[in-house]
Amino acid sequence: MKKALSYLIMAVFAFQLTVFAENDTLNNAIDDTAGYILSTIQSPEVGSVGGEWVIFGLARSGMKADDEYYRGYYRRVEQYVSVGKIQSAQPTEYARLVLALGSIGKDPADVKGVNLIKQLDDYDAVTAQGINGAIWALTALGSNDYAAASVKKYILYITEAQRADGGWALSQSAASADADLTAAAIIALSKYRSDEIAAAAVNKAVDYLSSVQNDNGGFSGWDGESSESSAQVLTALCELGISIDDSRFVKNGNTVLDSLMRFYIPKSGFSHILGGDCDQIATEQGFYALSAAQRAENGLKTLYDLSDAISVKDDENDFGLPDKNPDIRYKNVIAFKTFNDISGHKNQTEIESLASRGIISGMTDTEFSPDATMTHAEFATITVNALGLSLKTDNPFNDVNANDWFSDYVSTAYAYGIVSGVSDTEFKPYGMITREEAMAMTARLADISGMKSWLDENSAQNVLAVFDDYRTVSDWALASAAVCVNEGIVETDSMELKPKEYVLRAEIAHMLFRVMERAELI
Repeated sequence: MKKALSYLIMAVFAFQLTVFAENDTLNNAIDDTAGYILSTIQSPEVGSVGGEWVIFGLARSGMKADDEYYRGYYRRVEQYVSVGKIQSAQPTEYARLVLALGSIGKDPADVKGVNLIKQLDDYDAVTAQGINGAIWALTALGSNDYAAASVKKYILYITEAQRADGGWALSQSAASADADLTAAAIIALSKYRSDEIAAAAVNKAVDYLSSVQNDNGGFSGWDGESSESSAQVLTALCELGISIDDSRFVKNGNTVLDSLMRFYIPKSGFSHILGGDCDQIATEQGFYALSAAQRAENGLKTLYDLSDAISVKDDENDFGLPDKNPDIRYKNVIAFKTFNDISGHKNQTEIESLASRGIISGMTDTEFSPDATMTHAEFATITVNALGLSLKTDNPFNDVNANDWFSDYVSTAYAYGIVSGVSDTEFKPYGMITREEAMAMTARLADISGMKSWLDENSAQNVLAVFDDYRTVSDWALASAAVCVNEGIVETDSMELKPKEYVLRAEIAHMLFRVMERAELI
């Protein structure tokens, strides 16, 4: 009896060690992948890669990204909405945004006055994208019980598209069902299993996934076995509360999690195919699948149940770099602005971003004139606008009159050390600004924005020495030019700085945008 009890204790202890080891592997993989994502995607933008799934995965993983990481993303969503790009979005994009915003405690029903939930409640528009649109619309709407009249219709639309074998395919013409899409459909329907039709479809789909699981625990699609298939199925099982070691999903001793971990690259992320390089899409999906598994093990709400979402507080003054001048104010988008003559221009995005914030204007309401030059007065004005500085009136220059439209802007730029004039008493407001003058003023703007990137004389010369004409840069502009090159503020497509040439309006827009971007002011 004692011997039998001893064996039992040893067996229990061995089981506990296995569980602890698995937990450690899972936790370590989550830690590694989160670190990789944060290092590679430092400023997540609106997009299916490097955007919503990054935010959603990090927020649901419990990994503590800095609140400003999430706030910065939200500001970029606001800009995206404000400039009208959301108007051409597909339903799946609306769904991603709803999930990402909901995961950080933001209201997707009011993003700069735009109601993303309403967009997902448009049944005709959503189903025009096909089964994928309906699946993700239902998933997003169910994530936080958002009120929508189309929920029941989406359930019927999705269940009616289910194939006889229990799976779903992206199109009716597809030869066979797809494990990824079937898992996505399960996730969408999982919140509505009180509906008999939804519950029956889910049960049938689970049987289908079990039947097509490979001996190694994974799943194959049209292009073979991939990590994304295992990630989606793992997430679906967790959403249903099905244990990872459920006998229906263990083949030859291999679970879906075991299959997914075959694609894991230690200290990094996930590959798309076995033996491949780290892939961003695979990494983002693998990461949130691991988070789903971890949440299940810890008894937390499921990945797509956002009722326990984190809350990222708004802080109007919490932006930019720590050492920025306290008088700087964040410049929100006023209204989307573009010009007829910048379509396809390499600096189109920068020009539109600045113009939409009222920082820079065109030569006319419809023409920007990207290849025209700019005066000292005009440049001083846009730098003051860029930082949202309150205007000052103490003008030190004899050639700037109090009634000149630019007088207060020049006075303000001078007060903050952005401009210094061509002499102690002259500013030359109507003089065209050269490239070295623009670099000097931009570098000073970068400094008061908190970048603190000045270089000593030797370092500055080393940075500029690669340019054929660096010796033609004036001594007073050397350090500024080096900062602009070193920080990627000025475009350096050729091996010449051309310091004495007049800078073009498009080049100025690029320089100013780059400073604001790096100083986290945009």
